Amino acid sequence: MHRGWLVVPLAAALTATACGSGTTTTKTEKSQETPIIALFLPESKTTRYEAFDRPLFEAKVKQLCAGCKVLYSNADQDAAKQQQQVEAALTQGADVLVLDAVDAGAVAPLVNQAKQKKIPVIAYDRLISGIGYDYFVSFNNVRVGEMQGQALLDALTARGTAAKGKVVMIHGSTTDPSSADYKKGAHNILDGKVQVGREFDTPDWSPDKAQQEMEQAITALGRDNIVGVLSANDGMAGGAIAAMKRAGYKQLPPITGQDAELAAVQRILTGEQYMTIYLDIRAEAEKSAELAVAAVKGEKPAAPTTVNNGTADVPAFLLDPIAVTADKVKDTVVKDGFYKAADICTAEVKGACAKAGIQ
Repeated sequence: MHRGWLVVPLAAALTATACGSGTTTTKTEKSQETPIIALFLPESKTTRYEAFDRPLFEAKVKQLCAGCKVLYSNADQDAAKQQQQVEAALTQGADVLVLDAVDAGAVAPLVNQAKQKKIPVIAYDRLISGIGYDYFVSFNNVRVGEMQGQALLDALTARGTAAKGKVVMIHGSTTDPSSADYKKGAHNILDGKVQVGREFDTPDWSPDKAQQEMEQAITALGRDNIVGVLSANDGMAGGAIAAMKRAGYKQLPPITGQDAELAAVQRILTGEQYMTIYLDIRAEAEKSAELAVAAVKGEKPAAPTTVNNGTADVPAFLLDPIAVTADKVKDTVVKDGFYKAADICTAEVKGACAKAGIQ
């Protein structure tokens, strides 16, 4: 399932040898029986975090460092709660922080607290701004938006509707810098080629709020004047689809997504959703775990590139996203084992699975 990095990283220092269960010397020069790696995820509405990111990260840490403990926290989209979680982890003696920030523009003071204690920080999935730190592990997020925009444009062109109506753009939360990258990428492709009727930034990436936004767009623009929907992820796509069904659409316009959620893959096969972006979360989680274990051992592997966060050039590992339409489900998420055919091909989807050659 592993996808290639933008540049092959220098990972010679990372081996599958478990850390000893005895005393370990970290970069903080603190000796303790159990090295602690603290993992902070931002929310649970997006199914990937609890279903994939957390278990994949924990499994890789266990493989590489049998004596390491993963201290896990989910902030439930609450920045104040995440602050308390990070501060608690620092108090408990965390040796490394792997932080997927609820509000990536507001956690610099927390990162600074860790730096003062000489505790390495890895920004996971979302780029933390305002301060320098050790690593950033994510995807090429502008490319994600470009792929969504191109897929939507291709679908509209194939239907002959690109110039016959308006597009609704449903972006993610403004507290997530990745959302701004997705938006930028989508506009790179769509500007000048389609007419944007309504555009939203969706608090908390909430599917319910996306549904409300889509309802507002339908009311403002008229049902028959909307020819496509650019949704930044699958959960919000589901909300937008619910709004369109409620409004009485006989044929849904093409709609994009991201994360290859199971429900979205099923919608793509049945024709309700046009595409999703498949992110190799395994590679992202495992690379972060490798870096965290290396940090526990006092090692600092070289990164293949850097990303500027407005304050510093942060060493970065970036994965390429993959666009998935109905004809590509079999050779991506099924082939990689992201989902089993039996998980996808429920009774309602069985016929669509057969058409796509998924058994």
